[in-house]
This record gives sequence, C-alpha cells and structure tokens, in this order.
Amino acid sequence: MKYKFIYGTKEIEFTVKHSRRKTIGIQIVPTGEVRVMCPIGVSDETVVNLVKKKGKWIVEKQEELSKINASIIKRRAVNGESYLYLGKNYTLQINICKQDKEASVKLLRGKLIVTTHNAEEEFIKSALEKWYRERALEKISERVEYYTTFFDKEPRSIRVKEQKRRWASCTYRDDLLFNWRCVMAPMYIIDYVVVHELCHMPHKDHSKNFWNAVGKILPDYQERRQWLKENGMRLDL
Repeated sequence: MKYKFIYGTKEIEFTVKHSRRKTIGIQIVPTGEVRVMCPIGVSDETVVNLVKKKGKWIVEKQEELSKINASIIKRRAVNGESYLYLGKNYTLQINICKQDKEASVKLLRGKLIVTTHNAEEEFIKSALEKWYRERALEKISERVEYYTTFFDKEPRSIRVKEQKRRWASCTYRDDLLFNWRCVMAPMYIIDYVVVHELCHMPHKDHSKNFWNAVGKILPDYQERRQWLKENGMRLDL
C-alpha cells in the first residue's frame, strides 16, 4: 500500500509491506523510492508517524542519491573510451582481427586493448566483463590472503559474482562473495571491502564490535567507506 505526506517543500511517498518481522525498517533504494517493512498488526497511523519523524533523513538520502545518479558514467565500448582498473583510467583500444576466436583483453602502456573479430559493443563489453571478473578474483584473493593473518580462521571460499546493490557479502558459513566491479576501485578501497567482509566472519552484523574490529585493522576505514559512497556509481562498464 502507498502513502504520502508533505515534509517542508517535499512530498514523500512510500510503500508499506507487512511481514513476520519484529521491528519497523525504512529502506531507500538507489532510485530514491522509500520502502517501509513492518510487523503484521502495526497500525497505519503508527507507521506514518514513524516515517514522518524520519522525514529529514529521508529527504537528505534522496538528495544524495539524486546527485549520485546524475554522476553515473555510461561508458561505450568504442575506441578512446575511458575505463577504470585499480583506480586508474585506461583508454580503450579495439583491434579487429579476421580470425573467429574468443576475444582477448590486456593492459599495455596505459591502454586497455581488446582484440576481437566482432565489433559489436555488447560483444566487446562481454569480453571486458570477463576480464574484469578474472582480475577481480585474482586481486581480491591476494588481499584476502594478506588480511586473513589478522583473524583466527580463514574464509571457506572466495567468489566473484554479479551484485547490483552491494560490494560484497559474507555468508553464515564464511563464504566471501565480492562484486566484480570492486577491481575498478583503488587498491586501498578494495582493502576496505575485503577487511569489512572478513570482520563479518566473527561479527555477523554491523554492531559496535564489528566496526571496532574494522577500525583496529584500518583506522581510516570511515574515509575509505565515504569514498565508496561518493564514487561507487562510477565503477561500472
């Protein structure tokens, strides 16, 4: 069900979904849409009043997301386009060959070179994504191995996958799952993502103990976290 109210000069619209949860939660998705999850039996009046109290926070988050969405870079798979790898920009160079074989990608002298028989953008982007996934698993595995020395146990597995709304996650069985786009960020940001997930092995939440654990390894983690918030939308093909 949808509701809306006026906060200052802004109209805030939100949807409500009831479930078997114990508390009321407010979520703002990347598009700016407001979603409220609440326990079965909670009155509409209670929900609306709570959301109204969060009006200032909701407006600020929506404005923040609006700025981020406006700065999204839509890259084309054409000669001269700029692509990120480990925080640096590389110029895309497409070499067309006559041989009908799998496209290859390599870095050479400041260029990201794709050699392919198919000049279609979707084909080239597919080749680029495959390359990024391979590099991501390689670099992230190296950093996990380094930072695991700070912990009493090792992750059960390390995988790179497609994740639209998060940079990484840690399962209850300590499998670490990373967004392949992480490898576009500078190494010190990759380190933050790695340490964040490793700290979820002993702390399966974002409690004070969790953040203390992150801070012991990376005292400046808040700056790294902020960089990811401000620049994360740029990390894509």
